[in-house]
Amino acid sequence: MKKLIAAIASVVMAVPFISAPKAKAISFPLKNQIQSESAIVINMDVNTVIHEKNADTKQMPGPLVNIMAAVVCLENCPNINAEVTVHSSVYESLNETEYKDDLRWADIYDEDVLTVTDLLYAMMLTSSMEASETLAYYVGDGNTDNFIKMMNDKAEEIGLENTHFTNATGMYDTAQYTTARDMAKLTQYALTVPLFETIATTFQYNPSIPNPDRHKSHEEWIWTHSNGMMDPSSGDYYSGMKGIKTANLEMAGRSIIAMASRDGNKYLAVLMKAPLNDPDGNPAFYHFSDCMNVFDWAFKHFSYQTVLANTAEVGELPVKLADGNDYVLARPKDEISLLWYDEVDTSTISKDKIEWYNSSLQAPVTKDEPLGKVTLEYSGEELGTVELVAVSNVNRSISKYNLYAAKMFRKSSWFNKAIMISCILCALYIILCIYSYSVFKSKAKPMKPIYGMPKVEKNAPQQRKKPTSRK
Repeated sequence: MKKLIAAIASVVMAVPFISAPKAKAISFPLKNQIQSESAIVINMDVNTVIHEKNADTKQMPGPLVNIMAAVVCLENCPNINAEVTVHSSVYESLNETEYKDDLRWADIYDEDVLTVTDLLYAMMLTSSMEASETLAYYVGDGNTDNFIKMMNDKAEEIGLENTHFTNATGMYDTAQYTTARDMAKLTQYALTVPLFETIATTFQYNPSIPNPDRHKSHEEWIWTHSNGMMDPSSGDYYSGMKGIKTANLEMAGRSIIAMASRDGNKYLAVLMKAPLNDPDGNPAFYHFSDCMNVFDWAFKHFSYQTVLANTAEVGELPVKLADGNDYVLARPKDEISLLWYDEVDTSTISKDKIEWYNSSLQAPVTKDEPLGKVTLEYSGEELGTVELVAVSNVNRSISKYNLYAAKMFRKSSWFNKAIMISCILCALYIILCIYSYSVFKSKAKPMKPIYGMPKVEKNAPQQRKKPTSRK
């Protein structure tokens, strides 16, 4: 019997699900509606999407593009401690934009000398135009177009299917677009790049090179992360919040990508295109409130729950030649736990999609023998697959097996061959017997009487008989 071991896919495992690189989507409804047009929330421990809203709708990213710029710099700059002289001519053309409120500066001046690392902090924490353009020019070998190509090549490499970059600053450009899903994928990749997470989650940073000619008090030259929810002194402070990037564009609203950890759980939220102002026209920070809402919801309502115990009987297979019950019960090889929403009953998870390795079995069957696999589904989404094994042994009946063997021998090709060979041998034997008999008969044929007596000539003289003497 085949003993195929099916690979446990994506989110299924003995404790929480192990996921595939692509995040599995369950998407439960939020308790409170959010203002952001696009959103995606991912549990980073098991790489599972727990909520999404217009996650594949194209949006203008704004300074969220700095994440890709940082990745390209970190992966292509052999010495991140190299000193770079800032030249305002590299970025002064940005002042010509009609959306001047979109410009972000970090008090970096012409002729300042900073390390690549310093510039990365300035870009990621403050969306500094000076830093992003200087890095693009430096890493692009004196040509920012080369750097943009590197950004787009990297996007293609990591599978950002709905993303295109035209600048490293995030300035308004209708040809520059992405989606919440692509930004989540990019951020997850970026977090694997050495030093990126350290930079993106730092609250405040003081440049390593003082530049006293233009910055009289080096201690006061501090860059602070634009994510105000990281500031303990702020009314927007959120415990466990980390980075990663905020973005504001007059034509694209407010966006944020942030992580939060609590009680051993870590979530990533991407929220894009929240309104800049409230209904009265006053500045509003809906991207912050949306971020808090989705994290509160995730931490409060999600926990790991057993959705399929390893003792559960999920099906049975017929067993031929069994001694006793003519079937075997199947159970999951491992107990399956899922990160699950507490307001959705786990009984709504479908366990009906079963694929057996064989339609029936033949005894004996051993306990824990692989029998097939079951796929768990919820609302049309595949959650994962787990192998099914035999609950118990099924012994073979000797009498049934002997009868079966006899029947099967008559139907076997060997039986037909044996009959054919026997018939051929019998025919040959009969022919041999006939031939032998005919030969024997020919040798044993009696001679005619004339040939049995001596031949006497008619004219030959008769021999006289010698007389006997008398006494």
